[in-house]
Amino acid sequence: MLCEISPNFLVTWFAMAAMALVMMFVLSGTLFYYSYHKPTYNTWRHKSNPQYPTPQMVKSEIVQMLKGLMSAAFLPALSMWLSNNGYSKAYCGFDKHSASYHLFTFFVIWFGTDLWSFAYHRLGHTYNFFWEQHKHHHTFYNPSPFSVIADEYFDQIVRAAPLLVIPLVMDTNMDLMFFTFGAFFYGYGVYLHWGHELDCLSAHHPFINTSFQHYIHHAKSLNQKPYHTGFFFKIWDQMAGSIYPATGNPKVCGCAACCCLRGERSEDSFVKVVKPDYRVLLKPSFWMT
Repeated sequence: MLCEISPNFLVTWFAMAAMALVMMFVLSGTLFYYSYHKPTYNTWRHKSNPQYPTPQMVKSEIVQMLKGLMSAAFLPALSMWLSNNGYSKAYCGFDKHSASYHLFTFFVIWFGTDLWSFAYHRLGHTYNFFWEQHKHHHTFYNPSPFSVIADEYFDQIVRAAPLLVIPLVMDTNMDLMFFTFGAFFYGYGVYLHWGHELDCLSAHHPFINTSFQHYIHHAKSLNQKPYHTGFFFKIWDQMAGSIYPATGNPKVCGCAACCCLRGERSEDSFVKVVKPDYRVLLKPSFWMT
């Protein structure tokens, strides 16, 4: 399907950006509507940070997301252009290789990109040059689902590099790769930035990063403090020694489940929480100020 996009690079670039924009507002917007615009006690008790971001902060997230969108689509568009002109090992369709090869490719994309994401993300918290690029994302210390790619241009270009590099070094099904990035990585990124925890995936899971780890990352990780810079897997942070220390102690852990066990998420507490009126996000005048 993707190989049928125009061979013109600019057309491909803008088409990919448009498809990504639709996907972002569908996935992020749906979660935001039910969890932030219409919060209930049951949803709030799963929220890592008990407070809700202001409409102005959400507006900033969306603006930053739109800034990151075009740069995030640049290398994928270049990768598709190289594929259409025979300059890479990319292909479309599932006839060239067996199902086992496609499964193998999926795991290479998944694990390889997860390691790349961790390594580059860690650079953003250990070197001043990279922190200058990445610090804009940390404006959102209490993130919403709109902050997944709320980065500056350089950050998003580097993060998208596997979409260009992988098809240059191995036979890669472009439909599979873009589906993996779009649904798998962006979808999980929406969950990580959702700010709410799932009962079926404990924040204390030994191997998987959850939305709580990423909330801690936004709230506690600064320059020279690279806490939880991994994406899917905790192993990279475990090896690097960048697990936030308090997350393993139920007496002081800030995850929603531990807060509930300590009685900190009562219905009376929910009543006192400020619930912003996010309907202003639909008013053009709000975006003009």
